[in-house]
Amino acid sequence: MGIVKWKGILESLLFAAGDEGLSLKQITSVLEVDEIQANEIVAELQRDYESDQNRGITIVQLAGVYQLATKKEHAEYLKKLVESPGTAHLSQAALETLAIVAYKQPITRAEIEEIRGVKTERPLHTLSSRALIKEVGRAEGTGRAILYGTTKEFLDYFGLKNISELPPLPDHIEDDELQDDADLFFEKFQETMETDQ
Repeated sequence: MGIVKWKGILESLLFAAGDEGLSLKQITSVLEVDEIQANEIVAELQRDYESDQNRGITIVQLAGVYQLATKKEHAEYLKKLVESPGTAHLSQAALETLAIVAYKQPITRAEIEEIRGVKTERPLHTLSSRALIKEVGRAEGTGRAILYGTTKEFLDYFGLKNISELPPLPDHIEDDELQDDADLFFEKFQETMETDQ
């Protein structure tokens, strides 16, 4: 298989991996090539992105993993997208995810998904792009999953000096009461987000 096909496969793999990215070891394993060849494929695809002014993405290496990222020269337009009024509202999924991160941090995506019972990749991406959460480290063990925590911007939105000022979670609560409290939290959070935009 020629390098052009390898580049297409690598591009698909990096897209599918998303924020998790792929290590060189993962790339060599999936493509069934040696490290030298894997490095060449990554470098060639990166050169393609960088040399083509009509491409909006590139490959970056962060914390030992390769991932797709937007080009820095388009930052002005990306900032407009994030700050546009049409994107001011957070979805219920993003609000739930933010509450879990706030109270359980540091926490992995898998742990969040276990609590919510559904996939959480998109809400995590939304919260990260709004600088409400960030990567705060890596979990021990196999895979070294990303640990998420809240940011200074999160504290600013809620007028908190530190995370310990979050209201305490009740020890025992009925499901209906929990839903009412959650609705109130999300309503107040949404109001805060709207007034800060």
